Amino acid sequence: MARTMWDSSVGKKTVMAVSGLIMLLYLVAHMIGNLKIFFGAGEFNHYAHWLRTVGEPFMHYEWTLWLIRIVLVVAVVAHATSAYQLSRRDIRARPTKYVHGRPRASYATRTMRWGGIILGLFLVWHLLDLTTGTVHSGGFQEGHPYQNVVDTFSTWYGDVIYIVAMLALGLHIRHGFWSAAQTLGVGSRTRDRALKTAADVLALLLTAGFIAVPVGVMTGVVS
Repeated sequence: MARTMWDSSVGKKTVMAVSGLIMLLYLVAHMIGNLKIFFGAGEFNHYAHWLRTVGEPFMHYEWTLWLIRIVLVVAVVAHATSAYQLSRRDIRARPTKYVHGRPRASYATRTMRWGGIILGLFLVWHLLDLTTGTVHSGGFQEGHPYQNVVDTFSTWYGDVIYIVAMLALGLHIRHGFWSAAQTLGVGSRTRDRALKTAADVLALLLTAGFIAVPVGVMTGVVS
């Protein structure tokens, strides 16, 4: 049954919707945590340490954090795989262009695929920058996330990469949230306007919340 479901377009869209919502919940929590940087180094570093001790003493040190990471990795892989396979299936179904023009899609819809690629590349860079410190500028300091964030956004390329990725994220969420609602059967003719408004507000808040951090560093509010 699981194999049959996965092989169908409906099954892939459902996997894509559920995995997308899991990542969206994480992004909301991640953005709220990021904004703690405006309360100073002590508050931000304490928050980063707390993430590693969540669930103690029942859970061992970092076990909860690793559990969250595993869930996110599964969600990202499932989301990307289903999106790729649906895209290939769509191309095979209509290898030639439409004779008559199709209705013009929104900018977010037309950039979903490229946005997904941009976000995938950003995710790799982000982990290498602030998790492993491999590509970090200024000397990565283990256990000092506040200073690491300031170092990253003290470079022009760090700001550009992050802001471009967050703009892509906003567009991705704007279309993806509404699309997921339709796939999971939440959408209806009477709810469409409310769902689209919720998607717009959510995308705007997340984009602004994430971009506030590099802007804070650039303007000296965070230093």
